[in-house]
Amino acid sequence: MQEATSTRFDTRAECEAHFRACLAAARTRLDLFDPDFAVFPLGASDVDATLREFLKRGGVLRLAMHTPGHIERHYPRFLRLLRDYSHGAECRATPKTLHQLTDSFCIVDDAHVLRRFHSDHMRGEAAFASPGAVDLPRHRFDAIWEESKAVLQSTKTGL
Repeated sequence: MQEATSTRFDTRAECEAHFRACLAAARTRLDLFDPDFAVFPLGASDVDATLREFLKRGGVLRLAMHTPGHIERHYPRFLRLLRDYSHGAECRATPKTLHQLTDSFCIVDDAHVLRRFHSDHMRGEAAFASPGAVDLPRHRFDAIWEESKAVLQSTKTGL
């Protein structure tokens, strides 16, 4: 069993390193919320490989965002992953009434969490093996998810 740890960060490099650690720890479920996912390295080849392995093992990936434009323009590798694993990955966009939400987080298996306190800044915290630290982001994500609508879906022809 992993020992509980909590680490604060304030740079993009630290945020990305903690995000990759979250991906490596994921076994069954990844839930992410960010206004546009511009900071998350979803287009990186190592992230793609890790996510593909996670989804191949039966993991579930859910992303909630305000707008999908950044992903559509900058992450073609991630769009292919969504197409290839449409049974295990889903993306949703929030309604305009929720666009005032400015935090950002990644919840892993209800045990680990990466949180940026405001999406305009890199300052945040990563907590591993800390289910208590997951509680608030989990409730927020579930409420956001419930209000959001599906985006970034493949068409019936696979396009």
